[in-house]
Amino acid sequence: MSSNEPRIRRKARVRKKIAGTAERPRLSVYKSLKHIYAQVVDDSNGRTLAFASSLSKELKGQNEGDKKADAKRVGKLIAEKCKLAKLEKVVFDRNGFPYHGRIAAVATAAREGGLRF
Repeated sequence: MSSNEPRIRRKARVRKKIAGTAERPRLSVYKSLKHIYAQVVDDSNGRTLAFASSLSKELKGQNEGDKKADAKRVGKLIAEKCKLAKLEKVVFDRNGFPYHGRIAAVATAAREGGLRF
Protein backbone atom coordinates (compact mmCIF):
# COMPACT_ATOMS: atom_id res chain seq x y z
CA MET A 1 0.00 0.00 0.00
CA SER A 2 1.44 3.36 -0.96
CA SER A 3 1.36 6.29 1.44
CA ASN A 4 -1.25 7.99 -0.75
CA GLU A 5 -3.81 5.15 -0.73
CA PRO A 6 -5.41 5.91 2.66
CA ARG A 7 -5.99 9.51 1.54
CA ILE A 8 -7.57 8.28 -1.70
CA ARG A 9 -9.90 6.03 0.31
CA ARG A 10 -10.91 8.91 2.59
CA LYS A 11 -11.46 11.07 -0.48
CA ALA A 12 -13.78 8.48 -2.04
CA ARG A 13 -15.74 8.13 1.19
CA VAL A 14 -16.27 11.88 1.43
CA ARG A 15 -17.07 12.32 -2.27
CA LYS A 16 -19.94 9.82 -1.97
CA LYS A 17 -21.69 12.36 0.24
CA ILE A 18 -20.50 15.69 -1.20
CA ALA A 19 -21.33 17.01 -4.66
CA GLY A 20 -21.23 20.56 -6.00
CA THR A 21 -24.29 22.06 -7.64
CA ALA A 22 -24.79 25.28 -9.55
CA GLU A 23 -26.21 26.98 -6.44
CA ARG A 24 -23.60 25.54 -4.08
CA PRO A 25 -20.43 24.38 -5.87
CA ARG A 26 -17.68 22.31 -4.28
CA LEU A 27 -14.47 24.03 -3.12
CA SER A 28 -11.84 21.33 -3.60
CA VAL A 29 -8.39 21.80 -2.03
CA TYR A 30 -5.29 19.79 -2.93
CA LYS A 31 -1.84 20.14 -1.42
CA SER A 32 1.43 18.85 -2.73
CA LEU A 33 4.72 19.02 -0.90
CA LYS A 34 5.49 22.48 -2.33
CA HIS A 35 2.22 24.05 -3.46
CA ILE A 36 -1.48 24.27 -2.68
CA TYR A 37 -4.34 24.35 -5.17
CA ALA A 38 -8.02 25.26 -4.78
CA GLN A 39 -10.81 25.09 -7.31
CA VAL A 40 -14.55 25.63 -7.23
CA VAL A 41 -16.36 22.94 -9.21
CA ASP A 42 -19.96 22.55 -10.35
CA ASP A 43 -20.23 18.74 -10.46
CA SER A 44 -23.69 18.71 -12.02
CA ASN A 45 -22.36 20.42 -15.17
CA GLY A 46 -18.76 19.22 -14.84
CA ARG A 47 -17.28 22.73 -14.93
CA THR A 48 -14.59 24.52 -12.94
CA LEU A 49 -15.93 27.93 -11.96
CA ALA A 50 -12.84 29.39 -10.24
CA PHE A 51 -9.25 28.32 -9.67
CA ALA A 52 -6.37 29.55 -7.53
CA SER A 53 -3.04 28.11 -6.48
CA SER A 54 0.24 29.14 -4.96
CA LEU A 55 1.53 29.18 -8.57
CA SER A 56 -1.10 31.71 -9.75
CA LYS A 57 0.22 34.79 -11.49
CA GLU A 58 -1.66 37.00 -9.01
CA LEU A 59 0.48 35.55 -6.21
CA LYS A 60 3.75 35.59 -8.15
CA GLY A 61 6.63 36.88 -6.02
CA GLN A 62 4.68 36.70 -2.74
CA ASN A 63 5.89 33.20 -1.84
CA GLU A 64 8.35 33.56 1.01
CA GLY A 65 8.83 29.90 1.85
CA ASP A 66 6.07 29.86 4.48
CA LYS A 67 3.58 27.29 3.16
CA LYS A 68 0.83 28.21 5.63
CA ALA A 69 1.01 31.88 4.58
CA ASP A 70 0.82 30.74 0.94
CA ALA A 71 -2.30 28.74 1.80
CA LYS A 72 -3.91 31.82 3.37
CA ARG A 73 -3.18 33.85 0.23
CA VAL A 74 -4.70 31.10 -1.93
CA GLY A 75 -7.82 31.10 0.27
CA LYS A 76 -8.24 34.87 -0.09
CA LEU A 77 -7.66 34.69 -3.84
CA ILE A 78 -10.23 31.93 -4.36
CA ALA A 79 -12.75 33.96 -2.30
CA GLU A 80 -12.12 37.01 -4.54
CA LYS A 81 -12.55 34.93 -7.69
CA CYS A 82 -15.78 33.46 -6.33
CA LYS A 83 -17.11 36.95 -5.64
CA LEU A 84 -16.37 37.90 -9.25
CA ALA A 85 -18.26 34.79 -10.37
CA LYS A 86 -21.14 35.78 -8.02
CA LEU A 87 -20.72 32.75 -5.77
CA GLU A 88 -21.01 33.06 -2.01
CA LYS A 89 -21.99 29.57 -0.80
CA VAL A 90 -19.76 26.54 -1.34
CA VAL A 91 -19.31 23.01 -0.01
CA PHE A 92 -15.79 22.41 1.33
CA ASP A 93 -13.95 19.32 0.06
CA ARG A 94 -10.68 18.67 1.88
CA ASN A 95 -9.85 15.92 -0.63
CA GLY A 96 -9.02 13.33 2.03
CA PHE A 97 -6.45 15.51 3.79
CA PRO A 98 -6.74 16.10 7.55
CA TYR A 99 -8.41 19.41 8.41
CA HIS A 100 -5.48 21.22 9.98
CA GLY A 101 -2.45 23.18 8.89
CA ARG A 102 -2.56 24.37 5.30
CA ILE A 103 -6.01 22.92 4.53
CA ALA A 104 -7.53 24.75 7.52
CA ALA A 105 -5.64 27.93 6.54
CA VAL A 106 -7.25 27.91 3.07
CA ALA A 107 -10.70 27.38 4.60
CA THR A 108 -10.26 30.12 7.20
CA ALA A 109 -8.97 32.64 4.66
CA ALA A 110 -11.80 31.81 2.25
CA ARG A 111 -14.35 32.36 5.04
CA GLU A 112 -12.70 35.70 5.90
CA GLY A 113 -12.88 36.57 2.20
CA GLY A 114 -16.66 36.18 2.27
CA LEU A 115 -17.35 32.55 1.29
CA ARG A 116 -19.91 30.66 3.34
CA PHE A 117 -19.45 26.92 3.90
